[in-house]
Amino acid sequence: MTDYFHTAVFIVIFSLLVSGCFVVPGNDVSKGEKIIVTVSILPQKYFVERIGGDKVKVLVMIPPGASPASYEPGPDQLRAISEADLYIMIGAGLPFENVWMDKIRDFNKKMFVVNSSEGIQLRPSDPHVWLSPRLVKIQAENIYRGLLQVDEKDGDYYRQNLDKFLKDLDELDNKIKMRIEDIKNRKFMVFHPSWSYFAQDYGLIQIPIEVEGKEPSPGVLKHLVDTARREDIHVVFVSPQFSTKSAEAIAREINGRVEYIDPLSYDYMSNLLRVADAISAAGR
Repeated sequence: MTDYFHTAVFIVIFSLLVSGCFVVPGNDVSKGEKIIVTVSILPQKYFVERIGGDKVKVLVMIPPGASPASYEPGPDQLRAISEADLYIMIGAGLPFENVWMDKIRDFNKKMFVVNSSEGIQLRPSDPHVWLSPRLVKIQAENIYRGLLQVDEKDGDYYRQNLDKFLKDLDELDNKIKMRIEDIKNRKFMVFHPSWSYFAQDYGLIQIPIEVEGKEPSPGVLKHLVDTARREDIHVVFVSPQFSTKSAEAIAREINGRVEYIDPLSYDYMSNLLRVADAISAAGR
């Protein structure tokens, strides 16, 4: 979609919002009772709720099953933004935020915006920092500071929750290390290259199928099949947000199978343990 079209849609939606034509369904919690926090993806909702507890209401821009590379918010979501106290960005080049954050800021100039990736050494063209529990500890500190900006009086409550969350992230990190440390094949093939930070933390090598956001050409597909055979790879990982066509083609050629791992699950702790188990099983 062109920038011109994005701008035109934004102007129309903004005009309708100002005129009061859109109402947010189910939003019956007043700002006086809870801080309204908006985030881009579901894992952030989990992070904010762990720290904010019962003092926050968290709205998620990208719904389950949608891709951060292509999702466009609806009018009701933009209307909700106008009532938010705080926006927690991933801030690591997430495509959704690259396209929409300036427009989102224009909907609510009083909303405090936090870049949760501040202080993280980023990998080029890879926004998936939340898939590293070690980096989520930095994100959690940034979320905590953001909550203090809009609700300093409850700082002790947020600090206690943050400390417990950081401890749980350390335990998660240790569990993942134990589940992966003894696998023979540390290379895994995945359609969308979401897992670079995860792989970096645990001594793994990610082999992506997708090339610069596009399905692979027949030549690249053949090369990937040859690579899988050479590296003794029998599982091709996919995520629910993307096509499985190429992954299924490779799996057929190598007499392997396709398996789902989700980079955008709300159930963060259990999900990463499931991913660790899946990669560990595939590498044995």
